[in-house]
Amino acid sequence: MDTTYLFNSVWVLCASVFVFFMQAGFACMESGFARPKNACNIWLKNLCDFCVGGLVYYFIGFGIMYGDDWHGIIGVNGFFNPLSQDLAIWKSVSSLSPEIFLLYQTMFCATTATIISGSVAERFKFNSYLILSAVMTAFIYPVIGHWIWGGGWLSQIGVTDFAGSLAVHSVGAIAAFMGAKLVGPRIGKYNADGKSNAIPGHSVPMGILGAFILWFGWYGFNPGSELALDGTTFYTTITTTLTACAGGLAGLFVSWARYGKPDPTLAANGALAALVGICTSVAEVSPMGSIIIGILLGTLICFTIPFVDHVLHVDDPVGAISLHGGSGITGALLAGLFSTSKGLFYGHGASYLVSMVIGVVAVVVFVAVAAFLTIFLLKKTLGIRISSTDELNGLDIEEHGMLAYPYYNMR
Repeated sequence: MDTTYLFNSVWVLCASVFVFFMQAGFACMESGFARPKNACNIWLKNLCDFCVGGLVYYFIGFGIMYGDDWHGIIGVNGFFNPLSQDLAIWKSVSSLSPEIFLLYQTMFCATTATIISGSVAERFKFNSYLILSAVMTAFIYPVIGHWIWGGGWLSQIGVTDFAGSLAVHSVGAIAAFMGAKLVGPRIGKYNADGKSNAIPGHSVPMGILGAFILWFGWYGFNPGSELALDGTTFYTTITTTLTACAGGLAGLFVSWARYGKPDPTLAANGALAALVGICTSVAEVSPMGSIIIGILLGTLICFTIPFVDHVLHVDDPVGAISLHGGSGITGALLAGLFSTSKGLFYGHGASYLVSMVIGVVAVVVFVAVAAFLTIFLLKKTLGIRISSTDELNGLDIEEHGMLAYPYYNMR
């Protein structure tokens, strides 16, 4: 076995495990920022996102994403047993095990679906959620993945996305927005006059632990996206770290200035927002550029979370729409400015930035329409909202027959 092939495969296997562990980070963060009576439901949804996604992506999603291209829109083969089929993608990843490539792509797919979970927490029917997760991983995410990474039309006009600010985070957030909008806010979230009421989560430490785990996983998310063990892999570890540190401090100090006290949740979200936004350009920004991007995104998240809540009146218990959507879209656009090889600030003209703007618009429109139709159909058939009685009692006891903390008051 070729040494390069072996080292690349072992590294991407390790990166896949890092990204897989991000599911635990999502679960910690979402459940920590939700009420204790819904903790089991949130953890189960995150588990099932991977179980459902892993299967439907193997049978359907991978073929749509990496099958041979049809007019830049969709892959047309590689279904049901992609490893045994003669796909063009296998020639382009010849220095890496096909099995490990499939594994790594499966992790990204499941991560995209998981973003929805937190935004619809505490009131979305479990059975309908499973179907939504299946549609996301079988079709919605793979179509965008094909457009950007599978040889589709966006890549043909110059759109790039090294690790998924647009292809992963923005896709999940747009679908999350549609889910939260269509299912409606939690009982008691908004008054008749539209004023928003805070509904505190049950464990800020658990939420912060989730942020730490997600940051840990990002060292598989970004460096792993090189799909090889080389100088670019090593370089992205530095830009990833610098942008997260800058974003965390920006969230800390901006929240401190706005509210008079440093907010641990906004500091954590600042670091994660920076990590979301740097994914697109992580391999082609300077260290100083990554710090600037981190500061911008860590600052932005302090304003987008209250904007979604107080202005749009969309109830997002964990701020996932702002974190993954606002930061993902902004990060993709900032790549058009800060890329040292193509960006406007480095004298390369505006063509790459224009391509990224087109990419953002295309992703937003397609995912918004596809997710809306999926959730709307679920709403009109199975239903997506639990009853008010079940919501007050909590999803854990009503949908799963158990409590996360049986010896404490679950309210």
